[in-house]
Amino acid sequence: MAAEKSKNAAYERLRKAIKEHSPARAYLFYGEESYLRQTYVQQLQELLIPKGSEDFNLHRLSGGRITTQEVADAVETMPMMAQSTMVTVTDWDIFKLDEAQRRQLIDLLEDLPEYCTVVFIYDTVPYKPDKKMKKLMAAVDKNVEEVEFQGQSRDALVRWLQKRFRALGHDIDQPTADYMLFYCGTMMDNLIGEVNKVAAYAKKEPITTADIDAVAEPVLDARIFDMTNHISAGKYDKAAAVLGDLLRMQTEPIIILGAIGKELRRLYTARMALDGGKDRFWLMELWQMRSDYPAKLLLQAARNVDHEWCKRSLAACQTLDRRMKSEKNIDREGELVRFVMELAAR
Repeated sequence: MAAEKSKNAAYERLRKAIKEHSPARAYLFYGEESYLRQTYVQQLQELLIPKGSEDFNLHRLSGGRITTQEVADAVETMPMMAQSTMVTVTDWDIFKLDEAQRRQLIDLLEDLPEYCTVVFIYDTVPYKPDKKMKKLMAAVDKNVEEVEFQGQSRDALVRWLQKRFRALGHDIDQPTADYMLFYCGTMMDNLIGEVNKVAAYAKKEPITTADIDAVAEPVLDARIFDMTNHISAGKYDKAAAVLGDLLRMQTEPIIILGAIGKELRRLYTARMALDGGKDRFWLMELWQMRSDYPAKLLLQAARNVDHEWCKRSLAACQTLDRRMKSEKNIDREGELVRFVMELAAR
């Protein structure tokens, strides 16, 4: 809990620093929410670099082969026609540097010039601080603001969706926003494109679930839920149609099976919740759901199955998973279709 508060505090400090025009000398950005991460990189750039002077004052470095000397040269370059410079260093793992480069980086972090803000960005490379490198860790802790861009809460995402749609001339109510988050996922970098598509398609106010269904691209979890929902209701034809779509999209059978297994486990726990008198909030806590929308759908689906069906289905899923991973000549697509048919037949 303390670590979570610390991460949130760093994010709030960044927002405040930009608002008050007082950015830190160095930042380290990481985390799953790339849309937010890039948004704040852009806000820092707009704050620090006058338009038209980017060629002189904005220095971008990227990749694992960057040297500390290259970073130092960019940081120490004086501003031209501006009062400040900005250096972004993307996917450069500072904890994999050799000892000489680490020493040089520590010296650089201890003496960053007042005119420069440097931003270390972990995008495709995961951020894994090595606490055994005590001197480097101490220099980072002392001189660099570490900001993790986490997935946003359901309430924050609903507000963001409503704001984005209003900017495009549309309204979206809370239940429909919940549906969109379920259907399109909760990552903002993906949602922004789906918002634009839905807003361009919608003819009336407000946005409806039909508008979303018509043009938005569902995430894998939504497709798998749709399929398992049909399976639990004994509707093989509809389940097979979803499976066929996934296979035509060249989704690997082992990935589809893994997602089905996850959804079956969630369905099993929803059946347990019904049997034990527990509500959707218990499911939300168990599966760390950001919204109660999928929890309500799970409870509805669980009413179509019993405890024994859930156990048999999970066992069959695990058996097929082992076979797909161990048998060289197995017809993965054919076995997956048969598996779905048998589940729906009950």
